[in-house]
Amino acid sequence: MSRKVIPGRNTAAAEGDVVVFHIGLRVNRLRAVSDWLPAFMAMPRMLRELSKERSSGLLGYKVLFGSLRDFYIVQYWAGKEQLLAYAYQQDMEHRPAWTAFNRRARAGKGHVGIWHETFIVPAGSYETVYVDMPAYGLGAATGVVPVGRRGDTAAQRLKAGRR
Repeated sequence: MSRKVIPGRNTAAAEGDVVVFHIGLRVNRLRAVSDWLPAFMAMPRMLRELSKERSSGLLGYKVLFGSLRDFYIVQYWAGKEQLLAYAYQQDMEHRPAWTAFNRRARAGKGHVGIWHETFIVPAGSYETVYVDMPAYGLGAATGVVPVGRRGDTAAQRLKAGRR
């Protein structure tokens, strides 16, 4: 992702519905490295795999750290069908990682936690603005356009998305 500041006021170039997927991991016992490290290391492999294949439906993502014990990733997907298809594909990274996590979780007695949330956001129900910022969030996933193309205010941009 480019860290170059894009001058002025911009908005995400996203078109249509967007799926926002949050997934995170919390280390409940820091010393139980063998319980949480494999789950922590699985996510970069999945993100690399998804990023290589544009037809996967993953538009982009951002890794965020909450504390020493927890981190999460915000992912932007083109549709729920692609997200669900990836979750169940036997020959991709997710399914074996999920199986291994469940096996370790049963033996690990709650040493590591994992969570996810999925939001299906219809066109016209999201709005973005980035002022003198590098591409970020949905804008990093879909590109940015000058605010004026979609409306100068948040209300105008939300209304414009309902066309």
